[in-house]
Formats: sequence, C-alpha cells, structure tokens
Amino acid sequence: NQLSAQRALEAGADVPGVLRAIQQIRARGCEVPICFFTYFNPIYHYGLERFAQDASSAGADGILTLDVPVEEGSEYVKPFRENGLSTIFLIAPTSSDERIAKIVERTSGFIYYVSRAGVTGERTELAVGVKEQIERVRRHSGLPIAVGFGVSTPEQARLTASMGDAVVVGSAIVRHIAEGDGSAEHVAAVAEFVRTLADAAHASEPTQ
Repeated sequence: NQLSAQRALEAGADVPGVLRAIQQIRARGCEVPICFFTYFNPIYHYGLERFAQDASSAGADGILTLDVPVEEGSEYVKPFRENGLSTIFLIAPTSSDERIAKIVERTSGFIYYVSRAGVTGERTELAVGVKEQIERVRRHSGLPIAVGFGVSTPEQARLTASMGDAVVVGSAIVRHIAEGDGSAEHVAAVAEFVRTLADAAHASEPTQ
C-alpha cells in the first residue's frame, strides 16, 4: 500500500483533491460510508481542526490514521468527534487486554482488527487463531469489527466475513489497479474483482 501512496503522490494527489473527490462521489448520490485511511503527516500540514471540518463537509464518515497511537489520541480524536466523524484505531494479535480497553475508549464507528503481525500484503492463507482473537476483542466492545491484512481472494473474504463484521482488502485491489492502463476496460475489470470479493463476503455465514 505504500507503493500505491507513492504512485498517488507522483500523480499529483493531495488533500484538497481527495476532499473534492469525496464531494463528487456524494453529489452522485452515493451513500456508502467513506473512511479516510491515511497517515498523520498530510493531516498535520493541512491543519488538524481544518481537516476535520473539511472532511465532514465533504461527506466523509470516519478516519483511520495509521501512525497515531492510542496513547496520543485525546487531542487527535476531539476535532473529529466534534465534526461527526468516527475515529478508528487498530487492534493487533499482540495487543494486550489492557491496551484493547484503551483503544476501545478512543474508537467509534468500528474496530479494525489486524489479523496478523508483520507488514501488509497479500497472503495465500489466513492467519491462525483469528476467530478466537475476534471473540477476545468482542468482550471489550460491541462495535462492529472489520478484519484485514492479507485478504486477497473471494474465498478468503468469505471466511473472514464469517468471523468478523466486515472485510478489509487493500493490497490485492492495489495490485489489480497497478497492473492495468487506466482505460475504461481496466476500471471495469477492477470493479468486477471488487464485486467478487463483496459478493463472497455478503454470502458468508457466521462460524459456530
């Protein structure tokens, strides 16, 4: 995903441009929730309170800032909550019960459970013990739990959705985008790939 961020920067992407894109999506009548998935640096340079206000005005629903630890979350969370945006934090397999409790205090909207330790990217199989870890997180919060890190096929999406409430797919979609030429046919192919993942997730049944 860092490669996708680098490609976006090289193509001229910036905060105002992303905000305009959200406005255009909302202008077309799309009501699907939109969540920023970002790092703190562009927010810092844009201005934290200004970013929260403009993101809300554009039609965003939440934000997950990857490099803001929960220990530094009080001042970070405040402007987003004041502007009606959910603040999402990560929980990892290595997170202690004490740390999970702290994260839950700062989190709204949903919890993002990182299903494995290590770097992001596609995997050929899901991590071991995901179901048990999700059950542990549920003991701390009734918020929906999105599960990600390594999901890259419809079957993986189906299995992941059977344990959590949502499935996060990043690297596999980024790869499909990078492999094309940006033509209408390429965009349609990427959309079809995403549709197969979504259909599989929606067709899953909870594990017992």
